[in-house]
Amino acid sequence: MGWRHSFSFASRSFRSKLIVVSVACILLPALGTMLVYNYLTRDAVKDQAVRNADQTLKLVEGHVSNELRYMLYLMNYFTVDQDVLFLLKNLAAEPYDPNRQTDVQFLAGNEVRKSIGSLTAAGQKSFVSIVLNNGMTFANYLGYEYDPKQLLKQDWVKESGSVFGLNSYWPGVMPTSFSSEKAANPYQLTAVRPLRGDKNAIYGYVVVTVMESLIHQYFEGLPTEQEILLLDGNDRILSHTDTERIGTPFPEMREALAESGTPLIHRDGTAYLVSEKPISMAGWKLVSLTPYKSAVAKINDIFQNVFWFQLISFVGFFGLLLLALRAFTLPLVRLDRVALKVQQGDLQVRSSIRGQDEVGRLGQSFDQMLDRITDMIREITDTQARKRKAELDMLQAQINPHFLFNVMNSIRMKVLKNGDKESADMLSSLSKLLRMTIQDTDHIPLHDEVETAIDYVKLMNMRQKQEVRLEVDIAADVLMERVPRFCLQPLIENALIHGLNQQEGRICVHAGKEEEFIRIQVRDTGKGMDAEALQRLRLRLAEPRGEETERREKRGFSGIGLHNVYERMKMTFGSGFYMEIESREGGGTCISMYLPLPGQADQA
Repeated sequence: MGWRHSFSFASRSFRSKLIVVSVACILLPALGTMLVYNYLTRDAVKDQAVRNADQTLKLVEGHVSNELRYMLYLMNYFTVDQDVLFLLKNLAAEPYDPNRQTDVQFLAGNEVRKSIGSLTAAGQKSFVSIVLNNGMTFANYLGYEYDPKQLLKQDWVKESGSVFGLNSYWPGVMPTSFSSEKAANPYQLTAVRPLRGDKNAIYGYVVVTVMESLIHQYFEGLPTEQEILLLDGNDRILSHTDTERIGTPFPEMREALAESGTPLIHRDGTAYLVSEKPISMAGWKLVSLTPYKSAVAKINDIFQNVFWFQLISFVGFFGLLLLALRAFTLPLVRLDRVALKVQQGDLQVRSSIRGQDEVGRLGQSFDQMLDRITDMIREITDTQARKRKAELDMLQAQINPHFLFNVMNSIRMKVLKNGDKESADMLSSLSKLLRMTIQDTDHIPLHDEVETAIDYVKLMNMRQKQEVRLEVDIAADVLMERVPRFCLQPLIENALIHGLNQQEGRICVHAGKEEEFIRIQVRDTGKGMDAEALQRLRLRLAEPRGEETERREKRGFSGIGLHNVYERMKMTFGSGFYMEIESREGGGTCISMYLPLPGQADQA
């Protein structure tokens, strides 16, 4: 007896089944969407944070590059200006005794010093030193700040001899040499370029120095606690807001570059997003470290608000759906009770259900059926007569199609007379399509079918936002070949809706003779399909048409789908006809129909 009390879905009422299925169809996709949404937004949040960091880094890189370009500008002046070079070469060619300067050395030296002073007076604070091999020096600072002769003893000055032309040697960061700057700026950045004479012989050096604080001032006050470092080619820190870290290595950079995807490093239990921006002139690079949590905080808030809004909307919609289902199914429950009474023999009961929807029409039809049954018992003959009269009245009430076309043409002429050619063309295309749908002729010339397809594409382009371009290439010797009506338009409709997804693209129609066949080809530039989907489509063509196939295909303009076209062409041309479908994902779809020539079709 336990089976009588067991739950059975099949024994449930129609209302219960409808509610359960509706809830399942909404709840399951909603839960799936939320899970996929959460998974995808994590990557989107991370990518957005990286883009924000890159934008900040790009701004900082512009400022830093300007400072370094100014240093290059100073060195270029003293290695390119011919007047200054002439003076320096002449001064380097003579022996120099600081206690016994010649008049030429005194005058020429003053000219060089004036050039240095005038060049650096208006720009950023920089220290320019020119040191000649004979011991003569020139600078824009006083000797008590730093003795320029000491530069000739520095290894990095000697190493600069490996560069030529306008290239410069960047030794990197080093402790500040100038006494007035040591307290406020413990580090300096220096660039050096050798002065070369005949046969590239070095007779002196131009050295330009700026304080490191001039660079790291652009690293301060950044949003989202962003930290920026200036690294050399060996990942050694050249500039940082924390002066204690300057000159130390930054091995985490290699760790970040070794990771695939978005680079992340972990330091002191905190994850940092890493962004990199090269500086070409010095071979250095700017590196941005952004705490992941602070970088994505605002974006996460936006996504969470959207998530909660979707969840609340779903709950509200779900409640409204339940109320609507109960209201919609209430007439069905009442109709079921009436049917039970009729089954018991009560033919006088009526449902009194009325409305413009299917249930209202069903209740009205049910009541009318009971009325007719009652009347048929009394007067079968009179009932048949009234039925025939009602059918005749219905036929007479139908609108004459030719009257409809004449009215549409009159409207088109009036619109055209008012100067609206686009609307007139649309009415003309619509009139042609409607006329084609009611023609009694099953077979038409190929050029008529092509014109139908062109009119259809025109109407669709006026209907959708993005225009689809239709390219037609029909050989002259096949224009008059007769083909089944609406054999081409469904393929183009399929390309528009499924291939291009009603978006911008191109559809090519080609027809011509190939050996014993007429090949009609429709190719689109849409999204295409993968191999599995293509195989399923090919198998469906070979299956018999069922009710589900007909119902799915009748959603388009002509109510004719790909399967219908295939069957009609097969019935028309016999076994000699075949269809090929080629497609690849992202590469569009091509459908080719091979129609045997009239003689070959008869033999088939």
